[in-house]
Amino acid sequence: MASLHVRNIEDEVIDLLKARATRNGRSAEAEHREILKAALVWEQAPKTDADDWKRRAAAFRESLEGQHLTPSGILLRESRDER
Repeated sequence: MASLHVRNIEDEVIDLLKARATRNGRSAEAEHREILKAALVWEQAPKTDADDWKRRAAAFRESLEGQHLTPSGILLRESRDER
């Protein structure tokens, strides 16, 4: 297997990578490999508008996995109450 060395990555990007790796139970290096793989698989897959939408929706749902989300109705109500 080959190695890949990436230089000049902003500290903020590294912090985000480490946080994502922690959420996914992987090392930063393993998370980096998964991100690269996912990006390249996504790019290579034949796309239709419906397939593209489904892939993007699935990726978004996966990115939110494990996070506590507040229902939009509650957020709207709180926003109205602040006025």
